[in-house]
Amino acid sequence: MLRWKKALTRAAYGVEDRVDALKYRLRKRLGKVNQVMIVPYRGHGSTDRFFLSGRVIENRAIAPPRDDDSAWLNLLNMYRRFASEEIRGATVRARFGSVTQTTVADREGYFEFAFAPDPALLTPEQHVYQVELELVDYPGPRRPTAGASAEIFVPPPDAQFGVISDLDDTVIQSDVVNLLKLVRNTLLKNAHTRLPFEGVAAFYHALQRGTNNGYNPIYYVTSGPWNLYDLIVDFFEIRGIPAGPLHMTRLGLRRDQLIRPNRRKHKLAAIHELLTTYPDLPFLLIGDSGELDPEIYLQVVLDHPGRIKVIYIRDVGEKKRANIQTIAAQVKAAGSELLLVQDTVEAALHASANGYILPEALPYIRQERSEDKTGPNPVEQRVRQKLANSAEKKG
Repeated sequence: MLRWKKALTRAAYGVEDRVDALKYRLRKRLGKVNQVMIVPYRGHGSTDRFFLSGRVIENRAIAPPRDDDSAWLNLLNMYRRFASEEIRGATVRARFGSVTQTTVADREGYFEFAFAPDPALLTPEQHVYQVELELVDYPGPRRPTAGASAEIFVPPPDAQFGVISDLDDTVIQSDVVNLLKLVRNTLLKNAHTRLPFEGVAAFYHALQRGTNNGYNPIYYVTSGPWNLYDLIVDFFEIRGIPAGPLHMTRLGLRRDQLIRPNRRKHKLAAIHELLTTYPDLPFLLIGDSGELDPEIYLQVVLDHPGRIKVIYIRDVGEKKRANIQTIAAQVKAAGSELLLVQDTVEAALHASANGYILPEALPYIRQERSEDKTGPNPVEQRVRQKLANSAEKKG
């Protein structure tokens, strides 16, 4: 970062920090602080170390998504996600069996934990653990009562490989190369109305099972902001996409950041951290050609020789094809493989031929691709609506 840009960033950070602190003190004095909630993000770890993060904010009052939500309601909910009021200085306690740890949320309400888990609670058969979170204290007018449960994903000893996947235009149709479509998909749709790429859920489940019907972990690394976390989690559940830890970005001013972090640096750092956490686990990388995934994944291959089995890049247009072929040659020279694929089935055929998924999974992937292309029929739409109504009543 240029010297003048660093100075500007630090000055803006200081101003924003003072303004936010003043606003919070004023709202607290006027009794305008709403119900406080802990938003835990899915974490990851090993038998040696758990990593989890989250945020303490005021309740945003976002209703569960429905198929018939209007564009205006989706836009309002999106505004609420980005206009959330963070609780700075909140004290949060994590508990896993006999292990407890306490931390304090930063100026944006974010907190992080890293601790050695209670070994008495770890079993080779279990790959998702629950860590209880408690809001111990916060600088507000009401007694803290918030709590939450965070999921920690731990690969089993017999995991064959891990998968690191991008989200936008890899799992979710975002159209990042078309600004108008990107805005429409992001701001005016919800978890029910946004679309997955055809066959992605069946393909990812096949990768997760591998060829031993076990559990291979899937990690999602995106430059999207944490403000969209609840939308992504709902989308995965509605579309049947395998759950896994998400690595997202923090918007806003920081001492070394104007508004949002560098996408390349963010993704490289997240992937490096995962490969370091699991030194004996090989990985498959999945992305698209719309942005920088091919370049980022090439750097990962160069930085971590022998760790990447294959890279699948979904082709979103001919603009970068020649450049991607050059990158593919560099990846091959480094001992790995990069495939530019037109759809999920093409990637699945390669995965089956190379022993990453079972051949029996291919008909299901093809079937789902066809169903995703045609969309739900009227009966399925009514079933989805009833499920949404039931979820709303329970909530």
